[in-house]
Amino acid sequence: MESVIADGGLVLKHRADGHLELRANGIFVMDTRETSTEKALATRALGLHPQPRHVLIGGLGLGFTLEAVLADPRVEAVTVVEIEPRLVEWMRAGRIPHGPGLLADERVHVEVADVAVVLRESRPETYDVVLLDVDNGPGYLVHDANGALYEAPALADARRATTPGGSVVVWSAAEAPALLEVMAQVFDDAEALSYPVDLQGHSETYWLYVGTVSQGNGTN
Repeated sequence: MESVIADGGLVLKHRADGHLELRANGIFVMDTRETSTEKALATRALGLHPQPRHVLIGGLGLGFTLEAVLADPRVEAVTVVEIEPRLVEWMRAGRIPHGPGLLADERVHVEVADVAVVLRESRPETYDVVLLDVDNGPGYLVHDANGALYEAPALADARRATTPGGSVVVWSAAEAPALLEVMAQVFDDAEALSYPVDLQGHSETYWLYVGTVSQGNGTN
């Protein structure tokens, strides 16, 4: 029998198949059956940096991006920024079974806040890698307010918070040429990386948009 825990527009559903499903504003966000996308965001992004000691994750989700980041022995600190306090509470309380163990890792610091604000207020050159997975991408927004995160002012804040040689990586469910164009204006280098995903027998292509800060071109 299915059960649902809801708080405002956020719903954590315990499905009949035994998996958890997260929805926001009635829109499917992710579940525990197909987690390769969240893990790939972490592994592919960290693979771009020789020494990703401090990582910022924008969006906690069901914790699979965080899990993959913590699996990298090079990572010394992870700042997770999640705007929904109820999601963090569910994770800590074990409503999401692997949550307590993840958040108990001494490398993890959780901030319940808007990631755009955190990046704007961060000290320059704080993070080696910034991972942004707060929505489905600029063309498929769950929350309209998240659209600002894909625009030049917020991306410039992310760049300023990133160390020289570091990267800001934005996940998108679909190709977003306009996002690549903006990132090319903000960063020293920008590229779009596609990768295939098998969603329960259905082939999809997802995208990572990578903005890189060149060595010696950080903000002091």
